[in-house]
Amino acid sequence: MRDEFLDPNIRADDESAVSAVLAGGAAGGEADADSEVGLRPQALDEFVGQRELKEHLTIVLEAARKREQSVDHLLFAGPPGLGKTTLAGIVAVEMGVQLHITSGPALERAGDLAAILTKLEEGDVLFIDEIHRLSRSVEEILYPAMEDFQLDIVVGKGPAASSIRLTMPPFTLVGATTRTGMITGPLRDRFGLVARLDYYDTDELRMIVERAAGILDVDIDTDGAQQIARRSRGTPRIANRLLRRVRDFAEVRADGSITSTVAAEGLALFGVDDRGLDKVDRAILSNLCGQFGGGPVGLSTLAISIGEQPETVEDVYEPFLITQGMIARTPRGRVALAAAYEHVGLEVPPSRAPENAATLFDG
Repeated sequence: MRDEFLDPNIRADDESAVSAVLAGGAAGGEADADSEVGLRPQALDEFVGQRELKEHLTIVLEAARKREQSVDHLLFAGPPGLGKTTLAGIVAVEMGVQLHITSGPALERAGDLAAILTKLEEGDVLFIDEIHRLSRSVEEILYPAMEDFQLDIVVGKGPAASSIRLTMPPFTLVGATTRTGMITGPLRDRFGLVARLDYYDTDELRMIVERAAGILDVDIDTDGAQQIARRSRGTPRIANRLLRRVRDFAEVRADGSITSTVAAEGLALFGVDDRGLDKVDRAILSNLCGQFGGGPVGLSTLAISIGEQPETVEDVYEPFLITQGMIARTPRGRVALAAAYEHVGLEVPPSRAPENAATLFDG
């Protein structure tokens, strides 16, 4: 067991924690307690949603097992919280091999990646989160490693430097990215399967909430789970987080059971409305509709008005608001749509009526 590539907080003698990470449970520090690490499914049969991707993985993994070979390199793309890390853990568990976790920003030099690659054993899974943030020098090391399982190491400096090529055992690289367009073509083409994870529908999220509630020993009915799922922004990570907060509310302000009413009251207390929008989302809509008259307004100006970084607004909040049809990006800036005015309780201006929406993109 090579714990240096797993969670840095894991002790070498803590076998239970190591097992949890190999299942993908501790990556990202999302667990509230040791008992909650197991919320991540450890097998494809337990994984809810992403039906097409599950079918593809089932075929790929079964074929690799029959050939007794390592799985082709896999690239998972999609917004945060949809299960990319979990799927990497599932691949390792299904193949009965070790999972090693790192991230693009953590691999600053080529030697950092070389140190990891030289310690991989046959069939091991190397998971690189945010793989689009790899530096060019590190990426160059990956090319021969992924294609030929060869590692080029430069020994010495200056005129005395020489290159040594080491043969590596076959392994599987699983990359995860939230920005597919930032991955270079040569790297993307070396993955045997490139898959995008989509947002989950309410029924799938309800099943995820009910499964997590069973693991956490939380008493919840179908309507309570549906209430949480409906406000989870299509994201399992958010659904599990809201479940924990509603559980806390039910234990303190109710009898411990989560019903639709208890879930609605708990979520309202924590600032999550019936559309899944939180305080920052509503601030964006309120400022855009009120202070800026519906826009268009620049990203930086909008971010400053709510006290957030432009990158945070663009990457965290805008995607959901856009999918909900509340705001739009135009060549002139961000604009509020009719649904945004309705959500914040303001009258929809005639220029923002649905029949006039096309004019927002003119000029």
